[in-house]
Amino acid sequence: MLDTRLMQVKRNGVPLPLTPQEYRLLAYLAHQKGRVVSQLEIVEHLYAQDYERESNSVEVLVGRVRRRIGLDIIRTRRGFGYVLGTDAG
Repeated sequence: MLDTRLMQVKRNGVPLPLTPQEYRLLAYLAHQKGRVVSQLEIVEHLYAQDYERESNSVEVLVGRVRRRIGLDIIRTRRGFGYVLGTDAG
């Protein structure tokens, strides 16, 4: 559960400790639920304009969020990006 008022994420009623960047990623993907979001789009949403786009920071950030909230929540669509939800095959 994503509570945008409190800027908090809970799983099974238990608050999950997320950094501000992890929360922003998860909130953005939740806003785009069911739609594949490219790495470039995530970079443009989360980072400053002069950010180096060749970096693997998006993969690292997604990996950290997966470990905190559960591996099955964010799915990778190889060559396309990421999608939120367990039915995102």
